[in-house]
Amino acid sequence: MNSIERLGPRLLERLPAAVQKPSYDRAALSPGMAHLGVGAFHRCHQAEYTDDLLSRRFDRWGIVGINIRPPALTKTLGRQDGLYTRLIRENDHVEARVIGSIVKVVDSQDSAAPALEVLVSADIELVTMTVTEKGYCHVPSTGALDLDHPDIVHDLANPEAPRSVPGILTRALERRRATHGRKLTLLSCDNIPTNGVILENVVRSFAERRGNGLADWIAANAAFPSAMVDRIAPAVTQDDLDSVERRFGYRDAAVAVGEPFRQWVIEKKFAGRMPRWDLAGATFVDDVTPFEHLKMRVLNGAQTTLATLGVLAGLEHTSDAIADPLLSVFVRRMLVEQTLPTLMPVAGMNPSAYVEQSLGRLKNTAIRHRNHQIATDGSQKIVQRLLNPIRDRLNLGASIGLLSVPVAGWMAYLILASARFGKRWPVSDPYAGKVAAIADETGHDARALASAILAIDTIFDPGLAADETFRRAVTSALGELLSGDPMAAVRHSLEQDEVARLKRSKQSAL
Repeated sequence: MNSIERLGPRLLERLPAAVQKPSYDRAALSPGMAHLGVGAFHRCHQAEYTDDLLSRRFDRWGIVGINIRPPALTKTLGRQDGLYTRLIRENDHVEARVIGSIVKVVDSQDSAAPALEVLVSADIELVTMTVTEKGYCHVPSTGALDLDHPDIVHDLANPEAPRSVPGILTRALERRRATHGRKLTLLSCDNIPTNGVILENVVRSFAERRGNGLADWIAANAAFPSAMVDRIAPAVTQDDLDSVERRFGYRDAAVAVGEPFRQWVIEKKFAGRMPRWDLAGATFVDDVTPFEHLKMRVLNGAQTTLATLGVLAGLEHTSDAIADPLLSVFVRRMLVEQTLPTLMPVAGMNPSAYVEQSLGRLKNTAIRHRNHQIATDGSQKIVQRLLNPIRDRLNLGASIGLLSVPVAGWMAYLILASARFGKRWPVSDPYAGKVAAIADETGHDARALASAILAIDTIFDPGLAADETFRRAVTSALGELLSGDPMAAVRHSLEQDEVARLKRSKQSAL
């Protein structure tokens, strides 16, 4: 019995015709950039854009993939020489393609040394990263470096053996200054508003504490452009891995799955050479902010809303939540009536059409995006997705009844994971322990629960937390979400919003 062959360079020429393969000579491809955080999203997004670029204009832009957190790469991507299958799925349609832009992978979980060796190399002109929001070790409400973060405390005491992203990048820049002095562009591809500004803040704040003029050298020799990235790429399942074997006849331990839609908007702010990703469909702009706000407040706002409310409603996937008639009506009205008015204009984009496109993407039944996965690290996400639009609405004296429900949904999601509330489900969030302690101590008093959670000033700006309209709306929704009928909060917010809308309509007619 023949064993099934694993994907690798020798298999490329014998791939089934249904599987697209790189059109360039991978043997001639040398590294020019590094990427931190080689997960499903990178493999479905930046690595694919780079693969497209190499097909159009071959250049020294091979990617060295680095993971400083699990999972390890050497036994999956490493054994396949960086090759992997990217599946695009939309309902019943599947499109397969082998991506060849990753030329080497490095595991640096046990020590920063392997990562630093790559990042210090004079061949590396660019570092991209998808390390998730919490990887920046910043305070979500302000964007400042969190000096109390255990990894930052460790790295400031042990700068030559860093654990954190800010510590590793600062040490790499310090060593580049000492060896060859080559400039470096550090491009965040994480879902954080002004992600380049945040990255520069944490790196330069760390460097200032190192002293020796390092922060000034970084200011003159490194660039931190912001970027907006978009493609839904859920966590890969065993069934995804098995499907490649069943359908195409080879084994791939590093499959990535995504939807057809993709977008990449990059600030024109580079320290040196930059890949011409615009030839592959990316957009270079002077200001990413309008694109960020549109995507984070609409698509990501909808995802966070549907994820936590979906879990509370007993639904497993985003596509299940958007198919629910009540949640579907709720999220559309929230976006159209309360989120869209907070957005700045985006050239060439119709906001209402973008809402419909975003909700349509979430209906894709082939993208099995679990609500619990989307709800991961919610404390790092709700500021830009929900709290910032709420603050904008309050400044205008406008209603926030709908936007307040998913804020309470995030609270309820973590509260119900506490011991006192029966550990309803496991959660992954940097503030899960803090909220659980509040829940264990407070019990079922919604007013006391909301008050204690709103006092977490690293998430909730004190000015917003003190706003009586906001407190009242969140407390009311939280009480209903923790009741035997959690969807009552959704129904009541829609009813109250409809009453308020009719009242405004009558007043404007007078």
